[in-house]
Amino acid sequence: MRVSVLVLDGTFDMGLSAILDTLDTANDLARATGKGSAPFQVRLVGIATQSRTHQGLVVALQRAEPTARPDAVVVPALGAKMPDPLGAALSRREIGSAGALLCRWARAGTLVAAACTGTFVLAETGLLDGREATTTWWLAPMFRERYPRVRLDDSRMLVKSGNFITGGASLSHLDLALHLVRRKSPALAALTARYLVIEPRPSQAAYAIPDHLAHDDPIVHRFEKWARRNLGDRFSLAHAARAAGTSERTLARRLHATLGKSPLSYVQELRVERAVHLLQTTDASVDEIAGEVGYKDGITLRTLLREKTGRGVRDLRSTSRQ
Repeated sequence: MRVSVLVLDGTFDMGLSAILDTLDTANDLARATGKGSAPFQVRLVGIATQSRTHQGLVVALQRAEPTARPDAVVVPALGAKMPDPLGAALSRREIGSAGALLCRWARAGTLVAAACTGTFVLAETGLLDGREATTTWWLAPMFRERYPRVRLDDSRMLVKSGNFITGGASLSHLDLALHLVRRKSPALAALTARYLVIEPRPSQAAYAIPDHLAHDDPIVHRFEKWARRNLGDRFSLAHAARAAGTSERTLARRLHATLGKSPLSYVQELRVERAVHLLQTTDASVDEIAGEVGYKDGITLRTLLREKTGRGVRDLRSTSRQ
């Protein structure tokens, strides 16, 4: 598989190295196990012949050729981690040139992938319009506002839609690289994951900080504060709207605009956050924790934890003791 990694100025160092090291490890393991030569031919390409990473390292590149057709192209994250610096980075001329390349490659049938803030570079092209995608969880409000036509699901670590793959926060670079390995050989992907000690992370929900996102909107922030105080009670949209000082319809609309969630689904996110914290910091039983976060028994909570975090109670508890 011919993989081009599109390296832009200010690329996030760990994202770039995670992709390169994962594919390189897969190549080494393919040779060592006698499964043939290296399955991945990786090229570092760019708009210019060199680029400087976010940490100041100079990377030698091959100038990207519009007529070339790699099997896959990967856009690592930019080092800009917060909305204002990221917005400034996306306004650079280089981003427009990169977008034109991505459009040409996509039209030629190349698999186009991006992770973390690299998803913004891909979304700038319009190629994700009408498609499902994910991005780094704390920039989801900015993503929704900037790209309203993209069907964003920021709870997921990887989203594949047609010939496009998007990854969540920074470590999704590993998941993205492993996905490429898995397309070539599921057995090699499993072996590579074991050598690199990469655990499956189907969801970002266990790592997200819901109130960080809520603070972008005063109505949502008031709702979030009320919800946290009343997690153990049965949810009432009418009570929630009154506490937020708005109507039920406006509350639902503002929640969706800011977080892409309904009021009830956001309360569930807060309940999961609280339950995970209690599982990792107390010896309370699952039933006791369920009662504290608004569920009658532990069965519902177990199901919700598995659905939202991709991990079971035992895994969540063991994480706190490692």
